[in-house]
This record gives sequence, structure tokens and C-alpha cells, in this order.
Amino acid sequence: MKRVLFLFSLACLTTLFVACSEENDTVEEFPNWQENNDKYFNALYQRATEKTLGNPWTAIRKWSLPTDYNAQSTDHIVVRVIEKGEGTVSPLYTDSVTVIYSGRLLPSTSYPTGFVFDQSFVDDFNPKTAAARGFRVSSNIVDGFATALQQMHCGDRWEVYIPANLGYGTAGNSSAGVPGHSVLIFDMMLKDIIK
Repeated sequence: MKRVLFLFSLACLTTLFVACSEENDTVEEFPNWQENNDKYFNALYQRATEKTLGNPWTAIRKWSLPTDYNAQSTDHIVVRVIEKGEGTVSPLYTDSVTVIYSGRLLPSTSYPTGFVFDQSFVDDFNPKTAAARGFRVSSNIVDGFATALQQMHCGDRWEVYIPANLGYGTAGNSSAGVPGHSVLIFDMMLKDIIK
């Protein structure tokens, strides 16, 4: 009788455990992430390539593509100029730069304005007080960021949209909290070029 009672109790506990594990109340942070990011970037690219007067958006081809390469939409970054600087030269791939920047993702379940995965400053973007980071353009930065830098002039502040293949790709960057297939959005200002 004790054995039957033990087996019945074990069966009840197993059923309870399975029922609890099947009732998962967690909400997916990035639902339909690849599809949403692809649609978002493609729509933005279409907007950037419209030949309308006063269009604030520009598509810029990846810096390292050969001129005879048939570029796709995701071989470009999309830029909106926030502020034009006074500089007249752009950094080369071999130059070092100082940049104020903030990088975020598209909005997700817990981050209605997008998860901030990296930034050079704390609080709000203020060019007078925000810390700039220095690095070589050829250093370990994503292609889209390097593409933007090589088109900017000192003092330029841009909003830059980078498709996944010019960002962290299909794998993402787990240490930064960036899932694969993510469009990266940077608010960036080129402060200085160091030759």
C-alpha cells in the first residue's frame, strides 16, 4: 500500500511539474525580430532613395565595395543629418577619430525606444559635456559605423541606420545584448580626426 501511495504521489508531482513548466508566462523580448528588422530597414532604404525635394534621408553605399558591384539595399547605411559641422575633410580608413555616440536597437517588448547597447556618454546627448571615445576607423567596429565615419566631417551629427549585414550579422553580439538580424541605430557626432 505504501508503494502504491508513493507511486501515486510521484505521478501527481510529475504532472504538477510538467503543467507548471508548460505554463510559461515569459514574454518574448524580440518577437519576429528578423522579419521586423528587415521590413523596417527596407522601408527606410526606399524612403532614402526617393528623389523628392527636401528628403532628409540618404543611402550611403558600404565603403569597401568595388564600384562595379551590384549593391543591394542592405549594402548601404541610411543616414539622416541632424547637424552639419564646420569640417571640410572626412577621415580615412587608416585615421583615428574621436566620436560621441549612442547605439540602440529597434523598439522591443521591454524597450519602447530601443535597447541602448553602447554609448560613449551618460544621460542625454550634449556635445559640450558628453565624453567622446577615440579609436581607429580600421579598428574592431562594424562596417556600417566605419562607412558613416568616412563620409562625415568634424562637427557632423548624424542618425545612422545600419542593416544587420553591416552590423553584427545573423549571430548578433551576445556580450552587448544585440540579437542576430538587428538593425543598429546610432546617434553619432564626429568630434575630431587624428591623422
